[in-house]
Order: sequence, then structure tokens, then C-alpha cells
Amino acid sequence: MTQIKIEELGLRPELQRAIGELEYTELTPIQEKCIPEIRQGKDVVGQSSTGSGKTVAFGLPIIEKIVHGNGVQTLVLTPTRELCVQVTDALNHLGKYMHIKAASVYGGAGIEPQIQAIKKADIVVGTPGRIIDHIRRRTISFVNVKILVLDEADRMLDMGFIRDVEFIIGNVPRHRQTLLFSATIPQEVHRVIERYLKSPVFMKTEIHVAKHLLRQVYYEVQPEEKFSLLVHLLKERPDGMSIIFCSTRREADVVGRNLLKQGIRCMTIHGGIAQNKRLASIDALKSSRINALVATDVAARGLDIRNVTHIYNYDVPKTSEEYVHRVGRTARAGMEGDAVTLLTRNDHDNFRSVLRNRSLEIEKAEKPKFEIVRFVREGRFGRDDGYDRRQHGGGRPRGMFHRKSSGRFPGGSRFSRRRR
Repeated sequence: MTQIKIEELGLRPELQRAIGELEYTELTPIQEKCIPEIRQGKDVVGQSSTGSGKTVAFGLPIIEKIVHGNGVQTLVLTPTRELCVQVTDALNHLGKYMHIKAASVYGGAGIEPQIQAIKKADIVVGTPGRIIDHIRRRTISFVNVKILVLDEADRMLDMGFIRDVEFIIGNVPRHRQTLLFSATIPQEVHRVIERYLKSPVFMKTEIHVAKHLLRQVYYEVQPEEKFSLLVHLLKERPDGMSIIFCSTRREADVVGRNLLKQGIRCMTIHGGIAQNKRLASIDALKSSRINALVATDVAARGLDIRNVTHIYNYDVPKTSEEYVHRVGRTARAGMEGDAVTLLTRNDHDNFRSVLRNRSLEIEKAEKPKFEIVRFVREGRFGRDDGYDRRQHGGGRPRGMFHRKSSGRFPGGSRFSRRRR
């Protein structure tokens, strides 16, 4: 199937000029499906994976419909501050030659500058909590809102924002166009669609990994080996750009701190870190001031982090969907990438759940020889407890090399989904 060229859309010259600067020439599948329907004023549900171009899919037709200076005409709800800023930046770029202004509204930042930005905005992009703050302060008006966008809806509801989202929807005019974009459509998202969208058109693109570009492997390791193997792999590929996923904020902090002690240029990002530091971490990765980002799943969805060469599952995700969203950060735009999972005995149940997706081809890799390095956890009062024997199994000496793994999962079976 031939992709539609952007020039075939018949965009206004100002909009064509702006998108031309992004060096886009063809529409992605989700853009190709959604843009014509949104242009016709239909409610649309767009389902596609991270990095598929959803912001442009709703941004182009929205900006075409806006009249600058008529107040806030579009409200975009996002689950995280990072995605809020990213979407705002994208919309401001697309609308700059038409003088369309988008304003970011999120918590953890001063509210007064946001109040001033809203007064000049044609589009407001915000997180639910801060949008509600403005509603209650009467510092935002939705009287002229014609389009409501729920971006990354599954993530937003999964984070517990359902009541906030419904409250906000209740303050937006009923006669509007509603667009919902989501990587998955669980039951809670279905209920929102049924209640708030009018005869929506469903547009879906396949959520998958690019098998020809993405090398997926796992290493079977003992708990006391896991951090040391991660350090070895990172130092073996110093020129790559990596995201290391941990299951909890605490673990991300500990891993990030220890990687810095090993000379790895990294920063940590999760929901408990101050907004300015989170944005600084993403900017540092984009500008190559660091080459590793330690993250919880907040970084797996929606964020525009390009040229990532390696994904490390330091902790194994619980589902195949979470796995796909994580590894979808690499092997994009025709570039190759690696997805590496570090599998300990505590991760077997999660890994079986991931492998229920028969399309995934995750091969066992032979464990290399590597040096055991120091791993430190802080005690309750912030003091250094030294080598953590709870994490590292009570004590192989530093510098010891390990024998190669037998490559077998307990019970003699192997983890591999490649079918001959």
C-alpha cells in the first residue's frame, strides 16, 4: 500500500511550511487514517503504539480549524507533565506561521505564568490535576472549546485520573468534537468512549516491534550478578543511547546512583522527581550530554526520545503490552536497536506473561564474563551500608568472574519464541 504524501493533503501554505521544517514527507499509518476523519468533524478513537505520530495526527487538522485570537478553542489532556510539554512544543511548531499559540498547564510549576499564558492561548495542553486547579480558580474558560483531545487515555486512566477526566469533560461544551488516542483500549477506556464520544470512528494500527530492526535477547542471571552485568553491557557499548527500565521509583534511584559511581553518564526519571529535573534529564539524553536514562514506565509512553539504541529491562515488565511499549523506544525510523532483558529467578512469572505474545522473538543470549562491581543501597538514615547482601546474595568477592550459564530455565526448558 502506497503511503500518502503530506503535500497531497492540500494544507495551507503556512502549515505546509511548518511541517516541511520537520522533514516529514509521508504520513504514518495512524495519521493517514485519522486526519481525513478529524477534518470531517467526526469523533475519532485512534489506537497505535508509541512513536507512531499521534500528535501530528490530531495536531494538523486541529490547527487548520483554529482562528487565532478567539480564546481557548482546543483542550488536550495528557497523563504526564513531560508529554504535556512535548505536545505543546509540537503544536507550537506546527502553528507558528499561523500564529497559533499552545500553552502548557501542569503541576509542579508556578501557576501565575500559566494564567498569563492561558490568556494568549488558542490551545491548552494540560494534566488533569492542574486543569482542575484552573477551573476552580476560574482562570480558564472553555466557552469557545470546539475540540477535546484525550491523549494516551489508557495511561491517564491507569494513573487514577478517571474522576478528574470526567469532571473536566463536564466543564467542556457538549457540542464539541472529541478525539481519543491510546495505545491500548482496556475496559475503562471503552466506558469513557461509550459515555463521552458520539458515534466515534475507530482507527487502529498494529502495535508491534520491528523484528527486522530490533534484536531481542535475555540473559539469565543470579540476583547478585544483575547490576554488574548491566554495567558491563553499558560500558561495552559506550556510544549508544540507552534507557534502563526499573519497576519502582526506589529501584530507579538506587540503580541510577550506582551507575554514576561506575562512571556511567546517566540521569534518573520517574514521577517522584521534580518537574524541572525530569525535563532536564530528557533534554540531557536528547542532546547526548548523558548516554543512559534510568526510568520507570513513565518514560515508556508518549515521550519523544529519538535515536535510542538500547533498551534494558533491568526489571521485567508484567505484561507483553508493557514490554512492547518499553522496547518501542528503539528501532524506530529505520534504525536498528537492541532490547535486553535481565532475567533473575524472581522474574519468571512476569517473563512467562510477556511471552504469551507469540509474535515476540526473544532469544537467550550467552552470558559473557564480567567483573562483579560494588552495589550500594542507602540505609534508612541515608548512610552507606556497603555491599548489599540482600540484593547480592551474600557475597561473592569483587573482581570474581562467573562461569557461563547453562542456558536453561528451571525444569530444563528454554525461553525462546523463534519458530523454525
